[in-house]
Amino acid sequence: MEKTSTDAVTVDDVIGFEDVLSDDGTRIRAWTNDPGGVITGPTVVLCNGLGTSAWAWPALLEPDCGVRVVSWNHRGVGGSDRPRDSSRVSISDFVDDALSVMDRFGIDKAVLMGWSMGVNTMFELAVRHPERVTGLFAVCGVPGDTFATMLGPLHVPRWAARVALVNAARTTKLVGKALSPFTTRLPIGPLAISVVSHSGFMLPVADPELAARAVKEFFSTPVEWYSHMALATSHHARVSLSGIDVPAFFVAGAYDLLTGTRHMETAASKMTDATFVELRATHFAQMEQPDAVHRLLREFLEQVAG
Repeated sequence: MEKTSTDAVTVDDVIGFEDVLSDDGTRIRAWTNDPGGVITGPTVVLCNGLGTSAWAWPALLEPDCGVRVVSWNHRGVGGSDRPRDSSRVSISDFVDDALSVMDRFGIDKAVLMGWSMGVNTMFELAVRHPERVTGLFAVCGVPGDTFATMLGPLHVPRWAARVALVNAARTTKLVGKALSPFTTRLPIGPLAISVVSHSGFMLPVADPELAARAVKEFFSTPVEWYSHMALATSHHARVSLSGIDVPAFFVAGAYDLLTGTRHMETAASKMTDATFVELRATHFAQMEQPDAVHRLLREFLEQVAG
């Protein structure tokens, strides 16, 4: 396993990385918070936000978190290779990556946890392979058609939000090569996080140093590649929830500009066994209120086990 370190936490002790081949031959960088195999708690497969890393989940990096997490970095992000066919960055491809990672770690079935666009991935996986899923824990994300739910607190109509965000992604993809030399070198530290966390887009976080690490890792991905992935995922339609019969839990942020709370609540209401909770948070609920999100996750895992 590859080991690195950071000022915020020691990755040698907390995170282990391993390369996994997906079905189309793309090399995926998988990771776990249990490289030593010492966590005795339940296993959760994390479908992370698009282009994000383990550093966005401070509670999962605590030695006594009691949850074994297995996840991976998206194609072309954080040590994962870009696919030979650049079009292979859809939600369906991410589902294939998730299954390959589960197989590599010997996970027959598990609770899936998703954040942001990762919620699309976990619901799609649950529909296609219900035998691999025992529960669904969604954080600030909806089961499909994500771009139409953005700007929810501003009461922008779904069609208008989708058009605006898709066009924004197309524009950033076109100018990405000019922007990437600057974004990949941004001086991101606790001070920058403090400024962002008072902008309304993000609230103050529990661990500014770890949040700075997460944001810096995010901006290490070239803008044009991230925009390319975002455009591919924008085609993922809403998932039919009628055929999903495992328990689900939705954690929403009251001030989330990227996933409207009401859209998450509507999705929860369409399921036979789903719980909806709203926190005083933005799209980054697990960074702003890590203990609250982790407590809800542990309670949900107990419910599923029971």
